[in-house]
Amino acid sequence: MKASSTQPLRLREIKAVCETCSLNELCLPVGLEREDVEALDRIVERRRPLEKGHRLYRAGSSFGAVYAVRTGALKSSVLAEDGEEQVTAFHLPGEMLGLDAISFGTHPSTAVALETSSVCEIPFGELEGLAEQVPGLQRQLLRVMSKEIFQEQEMLQALARRTAEQRLAILLLSLGDRFGRRGLSPTRFLLPMSRQDLSNYLGLAPETMSRLFKRFQESGWITVSRREVSLKDPDGLQTLTNNREQPLRRDG
Repeated sequence: MKASSTQPLRLREIKAVCETCSLNELCLPVGLEREDVEALDRIVERRRPLEKGHRLYRAGSSFGAVYAVRTGALKSSVLAEDGEEQVTAFHLPGEMLGLDAISFGTHPSTAVALETSSVCEIPFGELEGLAEQVPGLQRQLLRVMSKEIFQEQEMLQALARRTAEQRLAILLLSLGDRFGRRGLSPTRFLLPMSRQDLSNYLGLAPETMSRLFKRFQESGWITVSRREVSLKDPDGLQTLTNNREQPLRRDG
């Protein structure tokens, strides 16, 4: 029987929890029968909250599940050849992580909570088994994962060969867009990551990052109060990111 308004409260609760998650198209695909939705819910493990600084998994550990951030934020990082940490991605509510371990069976990066965070754990073996039983679920699974991987690659490509100012502008606009897709303000948000993590991710020195934030405020593009950022002139930031000919100072 197809899902309807007479379904038990349990199904409505599932939808309420998952409506802003990137996995909602996987867990709640259009036309999926109620029994299939509940079968999916049974394999999803809602882990205890991770405290700030605690690892979700470490590089080299065996792959067994993919994860979706419910609340909070996490970062992924690897160790560079010199032994220093290199931040490779930030994961916000509704986004997935752990996908880079599917191919080789071990996690190539370490995932750490940037603040108290909660995640959904989806055991990959059980998910694959269920996808064989539920028509269309495998296609949904591949589509959702492909979308997440594409967005990470797109971000890395956007940052390549850009000036320090352009890299920061691109990241701020990207964060605004990602928060906006979750129903939050796209122009006013709290940065879950530290300035040090930001500078590490963008390949900039911490002092360069501080100068850039000051320069952006003086230009009227943003205002900053502790970790709260307001994008006062998104169009100005966008113009900056699009202008490859502008002779900007190159920092960092």
